[in-house]
Amino acid sequence: MRMTGKGAADILIPSLYFHKTGENNTEKTLLMAAKRAEELGVKHILVATTSGKTGTLAAEVFKGKNVVVVTHSMGFAERDHQELRPTYRKKIEALGAKILTCQHAFGGVGRAVRKKLGTYELEEIMAYTLRIFGQGTKVAIEIALMAVDAGLVPVSEPCLSIGGTGEGADTALLLMPSNAQTFFDLRVMEILAKPRMG
Repeated sequence: MRMTGKGAADILIPSLYFHKTGENNTEKTLLMAAKRAEELGVKHILVATTSGKTGTLAAEVFKGKNVVVVTHSMGFAERDHQELRPTYRKKIEALGAKILTCQHAFGGVGRAVRKKLGTYELEEIMAYTLRIFGQGTKVAIEIALMAVDAGLVPVSEPCLSIGGTGEGADTALLLMPSNAQTFFDLRVMEILAKPRMG
């Protein structure tokens, strides 16, 4: 470690960069995040899930922490349908994790405008901008906004936020979260894992 300015120490931590996106990276992503959570004493863990499979794995790996499993909103894939499977819901809840189902921070009414009028609104432009770092990075940042807005994690402490590309998890960020209305206060502190391409 090297000391720089006002007694602060630079740190060197490992980051895992995957050659491919997707579900095959889930275990490594969760273990990398768990190791860093223990090193730093991070109490709040956010993880995106669709079917609930990744959410269940995260609830097992991070058992005893404030684990928030964030699902797609109701009707995301089709009307009146929730993609989180009831069997996974029961397992996640039995492991002590919370489940958050709400409007996506980078979707909602803006997406309705695109679908109806064929033009993009601010939220989806922000989502496309974040995707230059990968889909998982966009997801990890988005679920952090959603969890704070729901009152499930505080803005005063760092959290680990885990997202993916398609299925599974391939991205883990250490960040200081914020509310959606104060989005520009959110800070990505560390990139623990992400795909190099995709």
